[in-house]
Amino acid sequence: MEVRVALDTNRLTDLFQGDAALAEWLETCDEVWIPLFVLAEIKAGFYGGTPRHNNELLLRKFLAKPTVAVLSPGLETAEQYARLFVQLRNAGTPIPDNHLWIAALALEHDLVLVTRDRHFQRIPQLPCH
Repeated sequence: MEVRVALDTNRLTDLFQGDAALAEWLETCDEVWIPLFVLAEIKAGFYGGTPRHNNELLLRKFLAKPTVAVLSPGLETAEQYARLFVQLRNAGTPIPDNHLWIAALALEHDLVLVTRDRHFQRIPQLPCH
C-alpha cells in the first residue's frame, strides 16, 4: 500500500531537531509533501531564530530527497478550505487559518497529515498520524 503524507509544521520542526524515529518512518513513505503554508511557517521560524543558516541547510537537504516536494494550493484547495471553514464554524470548532489551508491541501490530495496538533481531530474526514 502506498504511503503518501503531508507534514505539519510541528513535525517538520521535530524532524529538524533530530527526531530519529520520525526520520526513519518518513524514509518508508512513498511521498512526503510539505504544504506551502508549512514551508512559510517554518521559514518564519528560521527568520526569528539564531541558527537560521543551519536550518536552511537542513530544509534544502530534506527538500532535495526524491520523495519530498512542496505542495502548492490551487482552485480546488480554495473549495476545500471553504467547505472546511463552514463545517468547523457550524460545529463551533474553528481552527487557525493556516491549519485550515494545510488540512484543505491534505484532503484535496488524499494525504495523511502527520501532526501533533489535536485540533486537526475536529476534521473527521482528515486522516492524521
